[in-house]
Amino acid sequence: MQDIINNLPKLAKDKHKENKTFFAKLKKKPPKQLDYIMHDLHEEEFKKTDCLECANCCKTTGPLFTSKDIERISRHFKLKPQQFTEQFLRLDEDNDYVLQSVPCTFLGSDNYCAIYDVRPKACREFPHTNRKKFQQITNLTLKNAAICPAAFNIVEEMKIRLNK
Repeated sequence: MQDIINNLPKLAKDKHKENKTFFAKLKKKPPKQLDYIMHDLHEEEFKKTDCLECANCCKTTGPLFTSKDIERISRHFKLKPQQFTEQFLRLDEDNDYVLQSVPCTFLGSDNYCAIYDVRPKACREFPHTNRKKFQQITNLTLKNAAICPAAFNIVEEMKIRLNK
């Protein structure tokens, strides 16, 4: 798995132009069944992908924390939201709350998440490949394909299925 993770940025970069062109066409004229196709691709990929073997998303990027996330996780730690925010988060250039540093503070050496049951919405939904109106998040998918082997594989399979 580590070899795949190490090679992923280069693979994604090599495919970036091709993927960007593919997604531009997809945005202009998304297939009627796109959300169903994406859901199927997502389900198929995650039957064979074990995130615990990878956790590259947790090691290299940090999620956005919504106010609901902050409230839920604060309760979990029995902290006031302000205390949780001061201890773990910072405001980024877009004025969003993000982790103070990566890898994620809550990621264990075994790749398990210490706050899995209360994790942020962004973590629960990552890599966002089964989201409704998928064509609206193609730029995010391009970024995620360089981080997540499953997202990369889903994009590659998507190009095969939709170019038939």
